[in-house]
Amino acid sequence: MPTNERPGVYSSYEVTSSVTGAAAGGAVGCAAVGEKGAALGVTRIASRAAAVAAFGSGGITELIALALRNGAGAVYARCLAAGAQTADYAAAFGELAETEGIEVVLCDSRAAAVHAALKESILSAGESSRYRIGVAEVTGTAAEMTAAAAAVNCERMVLVAADGNNAAGAAAAALSGVMAATADPALPLNGAELLGVTAPTCWSDDEVNSLVRGGVTLTESAAGTPAVLRAVTSRTTTGGAADSTWREVTTVRIIDELIPGIRTALRARFARAKNTAQTRGAIRTQVVIELEDRLAREIIDGYGDVTVAPAADDPTTCEVQFEFTVAHGLNHISLAAKITV
Repeated sequence: MPTNERPGVYSSYEVTSSVTGAAAGGAVGCAAVGEKGAALGVTRIASRAAAVAAFGSGGITELIALALRNGAGAVYARCLAAGAQTADYAAAFGELAETEGIEVVLCDSRAAAVHAALKESILSAGESSRYRIGVAEVTGTAAEMTAAAAAVNCERMVLVAADGNNAAGAAAAALSGVMAATADPALPLNGAELLGVTAPTCWSDDEVNSLVRGGVTLTESAAGTPAVLRAVTSRTTTGGAADSTWREVTTVRIIDELIPGIRTALRARFARAKNTAQTRGAIRTQVVIELEDRLAREIIDGYGDVTVAPAADDPTTCEVQFEFTVAHGLNHISLAAKITV
């Protein structure tokens, strides 16, 4: 910055290419109908040209292109033949569930039975420590869409209100790409631009309240730019009672980043170790380091005491317990003014 004694505001800047050397987003899984390629199985695709070569134009190819355009680093695609039934989707979801490295799974179907199959696959993958979030679309009236979300009622399923001007699955694909590209799991998706799709011009406040509280994610076009209005999960009740604990997608994404991150750190450092007081102290230190890292990055708001002890019924097992508070996104700013005249 040049030195100048004249009062004023001065600036400098650097220009960095957004293509060369840019950090790639995470991977998206996709099960959708295509022109060809149903016999290929799960195929990793990193460009639209590769998708066209594998699956032809239209259908799954366009969804792959949208996911990549919105930030996904790659798409693990499972093409289905025209006329695919729920069982075909369920089999495709099963294959994707066994695929490592996927963060989000989307489909082009708006059928409730297919959404149920995707939910089952997502939960099954989680039992094998393959944590991911499912994204699909719903259509119809506000009552019909909230009913569809209520039927799914899962914190790992995001249902997007589809815009009729888009092909089936387009909004889900664009949102999936944005999710994969958002490295900070605590950063809200609200306001994120969706490239290559259209969105409703405006929702009324009553519709927003009804749909968001009903577990439906909304998009909206502001000044001609389609963007996420509010990203929520379909989980709205627990045991039949209203429960907003899992409303924000960020809550699940923070858990999916933190828990596997700690697990990976411990696995790397304690692959061969003794279950002694010294080792347990080192494990505790490493867990605290990981938590402090997330605290500094504003992924969590705080954490409680970390305890490490040998299991009472197995001397070869070390039990680690801790608690943490997730960081919350900023949805509203409320201004209160006192005016004197």
